Amino acid sequence: MTVKSLAVIGTGVMGMGIAQIAAQAGIQVLLFDTKADAAEKGRQSLQATLEKLAAKGKFSDEELQSTLSNLTVIEDIAKIAKVDVIIEAIIESLDIKKQLFKQLESIVPIETILATNTSSLAVTAIASDCQHPERVVGFHFFNPVPLMKIVEVIPGLSTKTSVVETLTALAKRMGHLGVVAKDTPGFIVNHGGRAYGTEALKILGEGIASFEDIDRILRDGAGFRMGPFELLDLTGIDVSHPVMESIYNQYYFEPRYRPHPLTRQMLEGKKLGRKVGEGFYQYENGQKTTADTPQQLSLETSVSKVGSDVSNVTVWIGADLVEDKKQLVAHLNANGINIDDNDKPNPDSLALLAIYGEDTTNAAIRYQVNPKQAVAIDMLTNLSRHRTLMPSIVTEDNFVAQAYAQFSKNSNSSLNEGSDGVSLITESTGFVAQRVVAMVINLGCDMAMQGIATPEDIDNAVKLGLGYPYGPISWGDELGAKRILLILERIYGLTGDPRYRPSPWLQRRAKLGISLFTQQSNCQC
Repeated sequence: MTVKSLAVIGTGVMGMGIAQIAAQAGIQVLLFDTKADAAEKGRQSLQATLEKLAAKGKFSDEELQSTLSNLTVIEDIAKIAKVDVIIEAIIESLDIKKQLFKQLESIVPIETILATNTSSLAVTAIASDCQHPERVVGFHFFNPVPLMKIVEVIPGLSTKTSVVETLTALAKRMGHLGVVAKDTPGFIVNHGGRAYGTEALKILGEGIASFEDIDRILRDGAGFRMGPFELLDLTGIDVSHPVMESIYNQYYFEPRYRPHPLTRQMLEGKKLGRKVGEGFYQYENGQKTTADTPQQLSLETSVSKVGSDVSNVTVWIGADLVEDKKQLVAHLNANGINIDDNDKPNPDSLALLAIYGEDTTNAAIRYQVNPKQAVAIDMLTNLSRHRTLMPSIVTEDNFVAQAYAQFSKNSNSSLNEGSDGVSLITESTGFVAQRVVAMVINLGCDMAMQGIATPEDIDNAVKLGLGYPYGPISWGDELGAKRILLILERIYGLTGDPRYRPSPWLQRRAKLGISLFTQQSNCQC
């Protein structure tokens, strides 16, 4: 079906965003809200926004008038009887949505598609009391709708294929990418986003680094647009924590999605984030005012005692990957650092370990070096922007200071705030970025294995919906599936925590040396 008209029920921010892109695509849009004057106020607000954009030259006056002419406010819900598609964008309540859809069925003909913009409720459950559940479908947009060019199309168990095809084509017509998702908790984007915040919270809870340093490492080193704690503050703990709990509960306590007690405590303490002026950070008029906290005091003290003179330092390198050793040798040579080429480090040499998925103590034992002279470095992140160093719990101060001085001694002007682009963390089984990025990729692989969507749709939806530098599948290919598997296998082996178990999808493709996008062929032989 070619959609010529649609109705939007619920004219809040999401509903009006959907109405805007539909009207701009030349579709006749009816606006309805149960609250008196809400639809008209929504239309007036949208008109003011569009007029400002037109004044800035974003589109012509002709396009403005055409868009506005496609928007019609109705006060009687019965007037939606002749539209092709109805999109509800009302409160996230299963009972209220079910009641609405039963009401709609009494008004519209059987050909009308009934779409829900739900972000967390099962489409099958919403359609369960309908006489024709085959026409009910999820059509989940993201805020702000005009800018977030992604929409999830979610068929329930009874939804007809033709309904899915119609809405996928409608999404394209409105300038969005429609990705088809299985009717599972969180669909694609909210499901795929579970690894980022929950793993960062776990790292914080283990005392590995401050929330400021975790944000800095993941933003500056790994390339995320925002740190996880900045993002939690922006979204609001009152929004984020219930989603964490909901998906965890709906998946019957799957360890991968385990929330952290801290956000429950913050929710109860009303430290909700930017909207109330306090979350992880402090805010004034919506702007962050929290000063960056110093890093681990004992480490900073040791650095200040030794200073930054590394002219007499000698470094022995142990690296899990040959390419990492080459990169470190090049860096040290460029900075005039002497390299210890012996099979084992001299007693006065810094033992620099480029490792994956383990802590410095275990790595030192594996490399048969003295843990007192060992410092590990994370080679998963972009070293030109940020470096993460991890001493063992017994590493002597002078070796910590030597490592710090070597990697803060960089003239790259792109370095961001915070200790010259260096973070010192306490011992962790896997570094901050390694743990978070590996979990993001592993979760994307697991979603592909579950058939929640195609690998391509998972990749596009997560990248566009969450603003990650890569989608999880392409990120795994970029970094190397074998490297990600190594991180997870070691963390899982050392901790025994099932949240880190590698997805079979990742394991098979890493061992075969093929792309994580590879799907099993349907051999008919």
